[in-house]
Amino acid sequence: MKIALIGYGKMGRAIENAALSRDHEIVARINEGASDEELAMLDLADVAIEFTAPHAAVGNIELCFGKNIPVVVGTTGWYEAYPELKERCLSEGLSLLTATNFSIGVNIFFEVNKRLAELMKDYSNYDVTMEEVHHTQKLDAPSGTAISLATQILERLKWKKSWKGVDDEEELNEVSDTTLPILAKRIDEVPGTHSISYTSAIDTIEIKHTAHSRAGFAFGAVLAAEWLHGKKGVFTMENVIKNQEQVNEQN
Repeated sequence: MKIALIGYGKMGRAIENAALSRDHEIVARINEGASDEELAMLDLADVAIEFTAPHAAVGNIELCFGKNIPVVVGTTGWYEAYPELKERCLSEGLSLLTATNFSIGVNIFFEVNKRLAELMKDYSNYDVTMEEVHHTQKLDAPSGTAISLATQILERLKWKKSWKGVDDEEELNEVSDTTLPILAKRIDEVPGTHSISYTSAIDTIEIKHTAHSRAGFAFGAVLAAEWLHGKKGVFTMENVIKNQEQVNEQN
């Protein structure tokens, strides 16, 4: 499969390594401010993988739409434009797959989070908090993964009405009882850690996912690109995971 990388920083290079290890070909490496000649290389691609910055993501998606190239998007922080892009994708028969996190482990963690929240829904004596830690180059805070986790919790704990990103421990203690606080930390060279704690006067229940490198995100993005190739519509990583489960069951 021929892959175009939109965003060729540390994550783009990790995706390149993962793609080459699975015998794919990288036909374009595009960064912000790319020349017309570089952008023309997109026409050679079977699928594009986009990991850039929130301010650039929408334009990159529209660029791929204009060339009818299926696009896998790992950038977060642009989702206010998602409904409009989804409508265009469906109406024009295009291909879009988005995820707040492409790591297989994180997507399993999503399922653990939903199950734990379901178990805790009748125990309002437990207060729930979240902490996420990423590298200093990550521009959005809280992370898209943290927001996905928070949304899953809010759908199940009816006494929590909203989430709020906070910057320090003091602010963490100031949120209302109906708010789920997300403490967002930025530390050099941390690929990503997410932990969720349910705390009562008696005990604490905690779940945690820690990424050791970008390799897991890169592998998941390539797996998503493989899955999206040849399909039309709007998809998420959940579609990829369910397909993988079906393959495993058949084997």
